[in-house]
Amino acid sequence: MSIDLSKAIQQFKLEFLRPGPPHNQLLSPLTPYIALCGEDGPVTVQMPFEHRQLLMRLRRLRYESDKDPTKDEQRQAEVRDMGEAIGRVLGQIPALLSELGNAAMEDGKLVHLRLSLSAFELGLIPFELAVGTDGFPGSGSPLFLQTRTPISITREIRRGRPLPVEWNRPPRILFAFAEPDGLYVPAQAHLQALRSAIEPWVKIRNPGMTKERVEDVKKILTILPNATLKQIREACAETEYTHVHILAHGAPLESSGDKRYGVALCNDLDQGKDIIDGERLAIALTARDSSGNTKFCPTLVTLATCDSGNIESILTPGGSIAHELHATGIPWVIASQFPLWMSASAIAAEVLYRRLLGGNDPRWIIYELRQRLRTDASGTHDWASIVAYATVPLNFEDQVNAFRDKQIRRRLEVKFGRIDELVGTALDSAEHGEEIDSLCKSIRIELKAWREEPEAMTSFNVKAERLGMSAASEKRIAIAYSLLADSHSADPGEKSKWARESRKAYEASREFYREALEVEPHNHWVMTQYLSIMATPALANKTAFKFLSKDYGRWWIAARQIAEWKLNKATGENRAYTLGTLTELALLGVAYGGENFDYEQAKKDIAHYCNEIQALLGPDEFPLLSTQRQFRRYIRYWDREEWRDLACIALETLGSNFSEESLEN
Repeated sequence: MSIDLSKAIQQFKLEFLRPGPPHNQLLSPLTPYIALCGEDGPVTVQMPFEHRQLLMRLRRLRYESDKDPTKDEQRQAEVRDMGEAIGRVLGQIPALLSELGNAAMEDGKLVHLRLSLSAFELGLIPFELAVGTDGFPGSGSPLFLQTRTPISITREIRRGRPLPVEWNRPPRILFAFAEPDGLYVPAQAHLQALRSAIEPWVKIRNPGMTKERVEDVKKILTILPNATLKQIREACAETEYTHVHILAHGAPLESSGDKRYGVALCNDLDQGKDIIDGERLAIALTARDSSGNTKFCPTLVTLATCDSGNIESILTPGGSIAHELHATGIPWVIASQFPLWMSASAIAAEVLYRRLLGGNDPRWIIYELRQRLRTDASGTHDWASIVAYATVPLNFEDQVNAFRDKQIRRRLEVKFGRIDELVGTALDSAEHGEEIDSLCKSIRIELKAWREEPEAMTSFNVKAERLGMSAASEKRIAIAYSLLADSHSADPGEKSKWARESRKAYEASREFYREALEVEPHNHWVMTQYLSIMATPALANKTAFKFLSKDYGRWWIAARQIAEWKLNKATGENRAYTLGTLTELALLGVAYGGENFDYEQAKKDIAHYCNEIQALLGPDEFPLLSTQRQFRRYIRYWDREEWRDLACIALETLGSNFSEESLEN
């Protein structure tokens, strides 16, 4: 199944209201609820369930241990009947029909239905089972499975102000599982799903470096076997986890005569069962400092726990585990409102984390997960068991897009890091060359897919940025191939092959920079990099070098002027990057400045710009490191007598040396 997760998402909110407190009211067909959707006025609806009747019907949705789910006709009939009843309720809301009808006219766009429920008794209703009635897309089919108009449903708690969401953070995952009193959970399957999900961002090591690989994995994934609540609390207080995945059994919990569902963790004394309610778990997951403010809070929590989304009791304040976590301030909580088959929980972990870490929008992922469970967990209703509590701020799509871009860059850096490591060692075998070649090809495939995303086709800024990133990557690839060609161990045939590949990569870099410049002509960084690549010995021999000022001198002047204008308004990192560009343009004056180029003034300018960069940044900040690496290239890989002294001045002023090896941009 292939779903384009990058297409735009249309969202609207459906809210059910009634007077009185959220708890201690039973469902009844006599109770009027106010439904608000879109810009239309309120509509009064009634739920077709008596409270006791609904509880009995929900019990019939629980799997029987001695019965094959594919042959449980009574449960399957209940799934269908309840879905149709819920569909008829939604069909009473004209604005919902209108919104979905309009969305059906826009091919391929996902609809995000935000369901806001303030009354606890409504949280008992499995809206995710809804079957579309006449007027809905895919009439007669489960509303959130049909493919005519993809719809993703999430739940949320009514708030006075929205929760803050920081989606664009470097991922760090906590995986806690518990098997108290000899209970079994598929921990190995979940661990394998998480390991596979993080693999593209784990440093590539030589075979046999198992210990080092384990340490690399621990930088992204922490595992708590037979976890206790105390261990979870201490882990979340010490480390900022963006994602928490909990695998455990659900278990009933009684307090003051009120029955709820909790999660069965281990206790601290004898690894026996400690049933934790949502409130206690929420406190453990959201570490607070001494002043009471939240110190760390995960962006997303996944609960591979039966009934973790099951409210069960509406008598007292509070709700399901997922409800409590979301109410406490965790923006996204994905749980199960019914019992969940172990195989389905492993599928959910695999789909969720592979897609989430890849930078896909979680609303598309929820839709895809339902589709996957419907096909791979045949005969079950696990697809409807998935319930997601979510906060979606106005800039959420921008946050998701920024996170996806960073994840792509991080994934590429892992591959370039491996290339750096290989070319930095003695290239004494053909295997190194083949591995480098394979990595370069995979980098190109990823960059091509990135450039062809719809976002890059509709935004000049995004297109120019991705073309520039492709050009910079080709430049690094070219250097890697040139080092292979210079290897003493390579035979003449290999040397010739790698030299040709290096030349092709330099030419590809030049063309990508040129294309980026045509898309965004005022981008001083792109123009500077184009001038830089044009002046390298690989593309300009001594004769061609002499004519650069005649052919491109005006480009050099324009780039300097644009950069100086940008510098007047730039602050922080942006100012440091602009200063780096001006430094490089001062060096490139030997190629493009012509007869009037003042070499001594260029020395002063380079020292001035580099001193200001050092004053702005700490020694380990990326803009400083990237500027150092670029000037090392002018000495190590693009050495010309004309600019050697200028590059040395830049590196000395920036506090760098010439021996540090890296192809990194």
